[in-house]
Amino acid sequence: HVCFYVHVAVTVASVYVYFFATYRTILHMYALYNNLKHAKIGCATLNSATFCVAVAIHRQTMAAARVPEGQYTQTIYGMIKEQKYSEVVQILTAELQNHPKSRAALSLLGFCYYRLQEFSSAADCYEQLTHIHPEIDNYKLYYAQSLFKATSYPEATKASFQIENPTYQSKILKLQAGIKFEEEDTQNAKSLVEQGPSDDPDTGINMGCILFKEKQYEEAYAKFNGAMQITGFRADLSYNCALCYYMVKQYAPSLKHIAEIIEKGIKEHPELSVGMTTEGVDIHSVGNTQVLHDTALVEAFNLKAAIEYQLKNYEASQEALTDMPPRSEEELDPVTLHNQALMNMADNPTQGFEKFQFLLQQNPCPPGTYVHASTCIQHAVYLHINIVYYYTIIETFANLLLLYLKYGVKNCYIVCVYHCW
Repeated sequence: HVCFYVHVAVTVASVYVYFFATYRTILHMYALYNNLKHAKIGCATLNSATFCVAVAIHRQTMAAARVPEGQYTQTIYGMIKEQKYSEVVQILTAELQNHPKSRAALSLLGFCYYRLQEFSSAADCYEQLTHIHPEIDNYKLYYAQSLFKATSYPEATKASFQIENPTYQSKILKLQAGIKFEEEDTQNAKSLVEQGPSDDPDTGINMGCILFKEKQYEEAYAKFNGAMQITGFRADLSYNCALCYYMVKQYAPSLKHIAEIIEKGIKEHPELSVGMTTEGVDIHSVGNTQVLHDTALVEAFNLKAAIEYQLKNYEASQEALTDMPPRSEEELDPVTLHNQALMNMADNPTQGFEKFQFLLQQNPCPPGTYVHASTCIQHAVYLHINIVYYYTIIETFANLLLLYLKYGVKNCYIVCVYHCW
């Protein structure tokens, strides 16, 4: 009997050790996955993948080594202030390997992921924080907002109902309104917006988005312009105004708003290298950062290109696309990719067809215009709905069909029917 009990004890201990080792291995593999994301090196084979992991770990170790002893907090916050979010991610990922439940590391890592627009990774950080510190409602809100930005709408809705603190009621209403709007539930979105305080600029902005969706462009413009009278100039609101003018074919006032957005962007953020590509200067990608999103420069240049194209100023439309802050092709949003394909078709039809076909293979965006929430987290937390003019799968398909016919592509009907199917 003694031998039996000893055998059982050894077996239980072995199983415990095995599962503990497996758990540590999974954590290590997850850390390596994050390393790979930020190594920015293609890994086509097992050997190159191993090399990438080694490079990522080396970069991470070197990044951590650059932090002077006793100045960890000061250095991290200094790098965040300088918007060196990718470097901070490397350092904090290394820190989490040693302290996986560090509140400071997870919180700052979530913030950096959010600023890098890696919303799923941000949601992962905030989800862990909601489990570690369930008493802190801010983390629950940041988790719901990150899920929303990651287009995980059912999960975001569920997360928003976990916040019972009445002081968060206004923020939760705005978040839920944004979710309903994205889900094409305009009536419930309007009902939630109307529950907000009438003197809150966000209430007017959100109602403007709903009016825009209902094709009441003049009324929508009045809401956006009225909000800007309260808040002062904001690139996103100015873009919304420009878009309203565009929809009623009043191109001159639309271009005026666009010019103001571009002028502000160049003046306040010279690091975004506006116009450098057009001038022939070889500039590295500025990435899809939160700063780029906040300036609304990509949206403004796309709208400018669309206006010039409608006016048959084809060279000006091409120049508008090359004037926007430089990004690598894999970083381009669907709108820019669509416009590049359409407006450069005469010069490079083969590449244009490839881009259109690529877009048709992606998950389609909702028809026409749709809204998304622009959320600032950590410091000033609030949410409002902001219009963005995205391509639709129907427009892409229609353009591809017309271009097939124009360029005399054989069996174009078969190809297009295949895409439609």
